[in-house]
Amino acid sequence: MTFLDALRVPEFRVLWLADAQSLAGDQLARVALSVLVFERTSSALLTAITYALTFLPALIGGALLSGLADRMPRRRVMVAGDLIRAVLLGMMSIPGTPLWLVCTLLVLAVLVGSPFSAAESALLPEILSGETFVVGTGLRTITNQLAQLGGFAFGGIAVAAIGARASLGIDAVTFAVSALLISLGVRRRPAPASESGASEPSYLASITAGAKLVAKDPKLRTLLGFSWLLGLYVVPEGVAPPYAQSLGAGAVGIGLLMAAGPAGTALGTYLFLRLVPIRSRPTWMTALAVAGGLPLVVCWLHPPIVLSIVLWGISGAAAAYQVQVVTEYVRAVPDSRRAQAIGVAASGLLAAQGVGILLGGIVASRFGAASAVGLAGAVAVGLAVWFTVLWARATRPS
Repeated sequence: MTFLDALRVPEFRVLWLADAQSLAGDQLARVALSVLVFERTSSALLTAITYALTFLPALIGGALLSGLADRMPRRRVMVAGDLIRAVLLGMMSIPGTPLWLVCTLLVLAVLVGSPFSAAESALLPEILSGETFVVGTGLRTITNQLAQLGGFAFGGIAVAAIGARASLGIDAVTFAVSALLISLGVRRRPAPASESGASEPSYLASITAGAKLVAKDPKLRTLLGFSWLLGLYVVPEGVAPPYAQSLGAGAVGIGLLMAAGPAGTALGTYLFLRLVPIRSRPTWMTALAVAGGLPLVVCWLHPPIVLSIVLWGISGAAAAYQVQVVTEYVRAVPDSRRAQAIGVAASGLLAAQGVGILLGGIVASRFGAASAVGLAGAVAVGLAVWFTVLWARATRPS
């Protein structure tokens, strides 16, 4: 089973194309916003806060808004989300828009993205089945990592060439294109709740039900633990500048360090899907989760910059286990609660990443960046071993 097998499914091909081009626009917009805010304020703090706004509102949106994709037709949620974001990004690109309004529109755009992402993830098992679903999930992971790499490598050059406002306008166009592709290429399906024939609970009750579903299922809880380990694996990205500085490396070293993780994940995901037999993947999932922290522990010893880049890349490659986590999680959740359960996972992941980077920064400021990376790796190994034991218990035949 190859990526081409997944791309031969017309609806998935449309979703992948829509995602790929809007992901490229999002990375361009993140760089553009940072440039725009720094040009206006000359404040590193405000620039960092604005960059954080491209992620953090999704924490609230994932928990509170993802359930819309369980109560409304998912195709409709996705098209509406794209169109709303196209309008919001278009307003942000207008010259002279006040900075406070740009930040407000940005928060709204990120919030709208949460039900879109939940609807798309919940719809995929209906479009792809069996191993094709796993391969399709892997292809989306690789595309996301390559988009990050492209953002690191070319985002600044593009913004310098066309300007921050024009870059935001391009992102708005990508959302409009995505809405058009989904409208034309994804067929209409009824809302999951209407298919079940059961009476629909209140929206608040559905949010609570989604959280309870995950909390009561040992298998889902353990999968969430494996997923949220990424909160520790992103610590190196958060402390890359001081880490590179401690090794005498400059801007190029920082860029290579930050690119190592996404590059490793893209390559590791490809190898995981091509080389690991289907029946062995749950075992490899746990093994890779443990192994991902080990290269970071080595960073405690202050290895040279080239070796550090290799170690960060190996850690990123081990993160390929997330493909199996996602597929196991999505398959284990009933369709009528799938979007809300995905929202719970996404919100928790964002929270874990935010807390991980924050704690990593605190440790780095006190004991040095190398200690922060090494400690994150050690904690990740310990937690991964614990989750492996819990997974064995949760999947043990009754």
